[in-house]
Amino acid sequence: MSSLKIRPAAPNGGSRAIHVTPESAGWTYVGFDLHRLAAGETVRAETGDREICLVLVTGIAEIKGGGRDFGKVGERMSPFEGKPWSVYVPAGAGWAVTAETDTELAVCSAPGVAGHHEARLIGPDALHQETRGTGSNTRYVTNILPEWEPAESLLVVEVITPGGNTSSYPPHKHDTDNLPEESVLEEVYYHRLNPPQGYAFQRIYTDDRTLDEAVSVEDGDVTLVPRGYHPCAAIHGYDLYYLNVMAGPKRTWKFRNEPAHEWLVTA
Repeated sequence: MSSLKIRPAAPNGGSRAIHVTPESAGWTYVGFDLHRLAAGETVRAETGDREICLVLVTGIAEIKGGGRDFGKVGERMSPFEGKPWSVYVPAGAGWAVTAETDTELAVCSAPGVAGHHEARLIGPDALHQETRGTGSNTRYVTNILPEWEPAESLLVVEVITPGGNTSSYPPHKHDTDNLPEESVLEEVYYHRLNPPQGYAFQRIYTDDRTLDEAVSVEDGDVTLVPRGYHPCAAIHGYDLYYLNVMAGPKRTWKFRNEPAHEWLVTA
């Protein structure tokens, strides 16, 4: 199996099914945990020197963070059902999530500075949505923590790609410090499929092909994008959801399309 693909593990004495740290990924900024909580279960932690965004991929839960009690939040039982509820928690704070229903919780993290931002609830009504692409390149984007909202390093977004369509396409990359044209951002993809027995494809590759991997992703898989282009393709009959977590030395998303395929957006 590709070193860029992580399969969910059955929780062993806890709720965590995915665990990505900068050390395990071999990079500097992005961390990602995925917890699968049964109703009544609680997960809690301290943020330390990292800021986090708690995203309820599915379920309803009581959330506390950064000294605030946000009460019971969440509503969707599938990531394909509408907008998510999320909570931002700054560095130097604690948080706790208690599931009211079976809950899938994503914990997105990146370096932060204590005291720069306050914990806050990010409800569905505050989220910016957009449609990108045309034809079989159409996908639907929900910006959870975009660069115009307060945070130190984190960028968090959800994307739904209908079956038979492509996304993160034309192939683009953000691995070179060349602002304002391109920024350096590490990226995690957390994939879900509808129906769940489906699969999709992602290719991760560089211009010189020193990195060139094609990955088949199934429901619950994570892919790591340390550098290079990273397009996705959803096969016919199966819609693809993914949660993107990005961070780098500068908190801005500036990308470069692969020149060979630039004609797809300029023609």
